[in-house]
Amino acid sequence: MQSLRKSSILFTAFVTLGFLSCSDDDNDPDPVNEEEVITTMTVTLVPQGGGNTVTLTSRDLDGDGPDAPVLTVSENFVANTTYTGSVVLLNETETPAELVNEEIEGEADEHQFFFVVGSGLNVTTTYGDDESDYVSAETGQNFTSTNPVGIDFTLETAAASTGTFTVTLRHEPKKPNDGTLADAGGETDIAQTFTVTIQ
Repeated sequence: MQSLRKSSILFTAFVTLGFLSCSDDDNDPDPVNEEEVITTMTVTLVPQGGGNTVTLTSRDLDGDGPDAPVLTVSENFVANTTYTGSVVLLNETETPAELVNEEIEGEADEHQFFFVVGSGLNVTTTYGDDESDYVSAETGQNFTSTNPVGIDFTLETAAASTGTFTVTLRHEPKKPNDGTLADAGGETDIAQTFTVTIQ
C-alpha cells in the first residue's frame, strides 16, 4: 500500500513538472538589436562648384584593441564653398569587408549621424536625407518618417579657420530630437574627431 502511495505521489510530481515545463513562451523578450561592428569610416565631401574632393577617414582595424584609429584628412577645405557630403562605414574584420551602410539604411529609424563643429571652425551642416529615403529591413517598405539620418549631408564653409569636426553615429536615439547628442541619447556606434582647415 505504501509503495502504491509513493508511486502515485511520484507520478503526480512528474505530471506537474511536465505542465510547468510546457508553459507559454509568449512572454519572451524581443531580441536585442546589437550595435554594428565598424572599423572604418570615410566621409567624402565633393565641392558643388568643382574642385578637389576632401576625404576624412578613420580606420581602426583592431577595434577595441590598444591601437588608436589611423586618421587621414586628404586636404584643406576651400573658404565659402558648399560641399556635398556622404558617409560610408565598413566592417573590415570580415572578408570581403561588410558595407555597414546597408544595415543602417534598413534600420534608418534606429540610427542618426550627428555633425559637431568645434569652436572656431567656420562650418555649418545640413542633413541631406531622412528615413523616408530608405527601406525597412523588417517590412521591406519605405519608412514614412522624415526624421533625419545623415548618410548624406551638406557642409558649407565660410571664412578661413581651423578647428575640429566630429562625426558621430548614434544607435536608437530619441526621434525626433533637437539635433544635439545630449537630447538624442542612444548608444554611440562610432564617433571620430578630425582636425580640419579652411583656407
